[in-house]
Amino acid sequence: MYTDDIIQIAAEAGKIILENGGETYRVEQTITMICKSYGIPRTESFVTPTGIMISITNSKNQTISLIRRIHIRTVNLRKVSMINNLSRQVVTSPLSIMDIKNEIEYINNLPPYSQKTTTFFSAFCAGFFTLLFGGNYKDFFVAFIIGALINYLSLFLDKFEVNSFLKNMLGGSLAALIALIANSLHLVGNMDTIIIGSIMLLVPGIAITNAIRDTIAGDLVSGISRSIEALFIAVAISSGTSIIFKIWFLLFGGTLI
Repeated sequence: MYTDDIIQIAAEAGKIILENGGETYRVEQTITMICKSYGIPRTESFVTPTGIMISITNSKNQTISLIRRIHIRTVNLRKVSMINNLSRQVVTSPLSIMDIKNEIEYINNLPPYSQKTTTFFSAFCAGFFTLLFGGNYKDFFVAFIIGALINYLSLFLDKFEVNSFLKNMLGGSLAALIALIANSLHLVGNMDTIIIGSIMLLVPGIAITNAIRDTIAGDLVSGISRSIEALFIAVAISSGTSIIFKIWFLLFGGTLI
């Protein structure tokens, strides 16, 4: 029973890291550290972006295996950091089984940032990226609105469990459409800068970073799969903006006026 508890705890800790934007090697490292801290002499784990496989051998030479499927992936680096710190804490001062279960449950149930907070900062990020790329204060204001609308759209689509490809394609379409309308009304002078600044919210920075780090760490399967994921997201964003441009050109004779 003790061994069963340990493997369940290690799997849950790894699952939280993987679901919230952590790297593959960090998941494997966390699983190994937790099992070793509770006296498991041998631990093997194989982690991909969509699953965790663990096999442990106890002091009686009994082997127990567990597979945990990952269905949801988001970004919450606070949870990743807390699980990472917890796994290192138990190395120096192990907690009781009940205490570490409670800690992991507490971390897993932490509420996400509120909709108002994510919308506000999404809008500001889009606006400041536009300024960074050479836009003016009018461009900032339009990008600010686009950023807020993209966040609202993303939250709305999440309720229907829309896949990330379609979600990013619609986000790119929304950014292009509003920028084109603002440009046609002569409200802005740097339409391309607004679009680039706005879609920076959709760029898969975590996926690209983790793909590089996993590849460097030797986790080639995860590195390649994350790279492909980032590529498809980029294709989705570019497809969304391209479709809107094509429709606009067909309706208005190829002009942006």
